[in-house]
Amino acid sequence: MIFAGFLSGLIAGLSMGLMSHAGYREGFLKSSLFIIDGSFALKVLGLPYDERRAVLFGVPVHLATSVSFGIAYAVLTQVLNVVPTNISSVAVYIFVLWLSMLFIALPIAGHGLVGRRLSAFTWFEQFLLHVIFGLSFLGILYIFE
Repeated sequence: MIFAGFLSGLIAGLSMGLMSHAGYREGFLKSSLFIIDGSFALKVLGLPYDERRAVLFGVPVHLATSVSFGIAYAVLTQVLNVVPTNISSVAVYIFVLWLSMLFIALPIAGHGLVGRRLSAFTWFEQFLLHVIFGLSFLGILYIFE
């Protein structure tokens, strides 16, 4: 089950990240998760910001955190003896991840509470991206069922 969590997190993170970056590039979204994660990594490392560098750092950071969330879900479902493909369990987990993004990750990364420094609608963009993450995540988990 740990491998299923790893792979589900990786593929869901990639799906979410690519949709976020494509939406940002096309002007539909006000931010890219790859750039958010990369700019934070650059800040922590004391490196100068430029968008290309932020994306190069952001992709592995984003995928690593997505994998960690996938593995954490796999462990939680084993510990709590919950069926991993239970739609309610996945929905609650993804909802908690979304709230964590809004109230912990975005403020720590310097984008303000619920990402207000990025856009007034960051909370909604993040909601849509987390729905993509959740659907991708659940789909991969079903393959391992």
